[in-house]
Amino acid sequence: MNEKLKQAIFNAVASEPFAQKMGMRLVDLKTGYSKVEMDYLPESMNNIYDRAHGGAIYALIDEAFETSCQTHGTVAVALNVSVSYTASPEPGVRLIAEAREISRTKKIAHYDIQVTDSDGNLIATSRTIAFRTGKPIPFFNKSDDDARHPQE
Repeated sequence: MNEKLKQAIFNAVASEPFAQKMGMRLVDLKTGYSKVEMDYLPESMNNIYDRAHGGAIYALIDEAFETSCQTHGTVAVALNVSVSYTASPEPGVRLIAEAREISRTKKIAHYDIQVTDSDGNLIATSRTIAFRTGKPIPFFNKSDDDARHPQE
């Protein structure tokens, strides 16, 4: 993957208000792959049953999906996200979402995403579909990298 594009995505996540609010950190990024972590903080992420809110877990999935989709240098947006919650995490654990591209065409890409806790316990799985717009990523200045070759 292009190193300047990679750095641009890391910088975008580091300054993204929602990712900051949720405490999400992009920790690894390769073409078609992303790894994002978040500490599960019950005081701000619990539901009415005093367990992890599904929306908090979904947010982590969506961040991994969002970042893995952009690794080809063009804007991709969600068409469909299907989540299966398999376990509720224990308070205070680190949650890890890994998104992997499983297929890609010019317009559509499919991703498999797994959320585990820091002990490797499966928390959720997701199958996602992205629409690939073909538009350049607005926060990545193509002119900064003359050697860039989109991986379309």
